[in-house]
Amino acid sequence: MSADYRRTSLAGWGRTNPSTALTAEVVPSELAEHLKDSSGRGVLVRGLGRSYGDAAQNAGGRVLTLANRAAEAVLDEARHTVTVGAGVSLDELMRLIVPRGFFVPVTPGTRYVTVGGAIASDIHGKNHHVEGSFGNHVERMSLMTASGDIVECAPATNQDLFWATIGGMGLTGVVLDATFRLIPIETSRCIVDTVRCRDFDQLITEMSTGDEDARYSVSWVDLLAAGKNFGRSVLWRGDHARVTDLDSKSASDPLGYSPRHLVTVPPVVPGRGFVNALTSRVFNELWFRKEPIRQSGQIKTIPSYFHPLDSVGAWNRLYGRGGFVQYQFVVPFGAEEVFRRIIERIVASRLASPLVVLKRFGAANEAPLSFPMPGWTLTVDMPADADGLAPLSHSLDELVLSAGGRHYFAKDAHTSAAVVRAGYPRLDEWKATRDKWDPQGVFVSDLARRLELVG
Repeated sequence: MSADYRRTSLAGWGRTNPSTALTAEVVPSELAEHLKDSSGRGVLVRGLGRSYGDAAQNAGGRVLTLANRAAEAVLDEARHTVTVGAGVSLDELMRLIVPRGFFVPVTPGTRYVTVGGAIASDIHGKNHHVEGSFGNHVERMSLMTASGDIVECAPATNQDLFWATIGGMGLTGVVLDATFRLIPIETSRCIVDTVRCRDFDQLITEMSTGDEDARYSVSWVDLLAAGKNFGRSVLWRGDHARVTDLDSKSASDPLGYSPRHLVTVPPVVPGRGFVNALTSRVFNELWFRKEPIRQSGQIKTIPSYFHPLDSVGAWNRLYGRGGFVQYQFVVPFGAEEVFRRIIERIVASRLASPLVVLKRFGAANEAPLSFPMPGWTLTVDMPADADGLAPLSHSLDELVLSAGGRHYFAKDAHTSAAVVRAGYPRLDEWKATRDKWDPQGVFVSDLARRLELVG
């Protein structure tokens, strides 16, 4: 093996629970040798480290990254598909395809996610309610299994391995490349409608009666507001703008795409960070008030609508040395009263930061460990060293499970194995497939050990 290993401390984007592993960047042609020499603590392949907890860590083992070959992406404009290496990020891919009139089928709130990571986490976005998660759009992929063999997977070819890999958190093998469908677009802008909701009831009504007519829908919720302002929020719905939606200046270069990096948070910030009850309340008040009560047809760029935080480098440092937990769950439609109780507990705790996202999910796909299911999904960031966070999180877990919901592996930093087993009824089916293709348990992670997904 030509790669040089280094002992490296790794953490997720939340900067909690770091662990040390031997790390190296490898090219796919050398990958099989690294798997054979995996040692007793196993191997994991890591993308850009944007999972929030310990999903991309392997304490005492090996963590590999795949050499990036963005230039080798193959765009099939007739079929609206792209074939690309797993180490390529959505950011790099969009810089290639947006100027040619295409957009990725699904994007989360950051474009700094690799294609392999998108598959492993089965990422979802603002369009899940109508177009599903990333795995829904994958036509095929090449996977290196624990034996070093390269296996072709598709919905109708080695389908057990295909669906176990989608949402499987990198524990079934190494995705080498994938082909997936794209969205054809006329412009690099979005046309967005805004509704400012005065309370929780208006928010639920607005989203329940209007989302089906919008390709993209997302809400911000003030989880520090109580009383008559409980659940006040801002809802944005949008779609890709057509050339006829643009002014003359924008229409002269309709597919121009140049995401901007505005500022980077410095490495040294106050120990408790900048996110606290006071700063969060001030931010929430300003954020809510700046939005119109109702507005239609606003034109926004792709970065400003889909990835606003990507303009701020290392924004996770704002929470200070203790880092933060991003708590994400889904509860099914019909459980709105339990959903309200969950939000009430978060509001009462006064621990929520301004970074809160609410979306509606559509139908689930066939992957046993895919997170989305029809229902409401809420994401909230909270300082990891905040007093009362652990008991709050566990009480929220109980409410989520009581409603028939579950938690997202890519965000998790606290959930227990029992909670995961209750939330994912097809877990044993997934384990059987994993054991079939990786009987020696080569692929492993800190998250997998903590949640008893392996072993």
